[in-house]
Amino acid sequence: MKYLLDVNALVALTLNSHEFHERVAAWVGRNANERFVLATCPITELGFVRVLAQIPDYRITVAQGQALLAQLKSSKTVKILFIADDHDASLLPSWVKGPRQTTDGHLAELARSKGALLATLDRGIPGSFRIPGAAKT
Repeated sequence: MKYLLDVNALVALTLNSHEFHERVAAWVGRNANERFVLATCPITELGFVRVLAQIPDYRITVAQGQALLAQLKSSKTVKILFIADDHDASLLPSWVKGPRQTTDGHLAELARSKGALLATLDRGIPGSFRIPGAAKT
């Protein structure tokens, strides 16, 4: 299965200090095999670099964010593809009603059109996959 990571999931996977790092890393670890593919796209990659450089606690520059992303994408643990984004605003799904839904809607539709699911930590994004928390014992 192919999953397009949203910005928060991409940051969580990469930074050990992120509040959801263990959750995302465990999900990836449980599923890492030849059929499990993660993906990025221009929006998620640019958002990743922006978030890392923008949050003072991370103390990461734009160049360091780019290097972290390149390191993640060259990982041998899990395959990470880049999905080209050929969608414009006319392709937003009908459930997008407000400005806070536009990026989620765009990413969900882009993922769907490329045979993937949008992987997110958020609730309530139609057609997306919510990365699960730790299994209850």
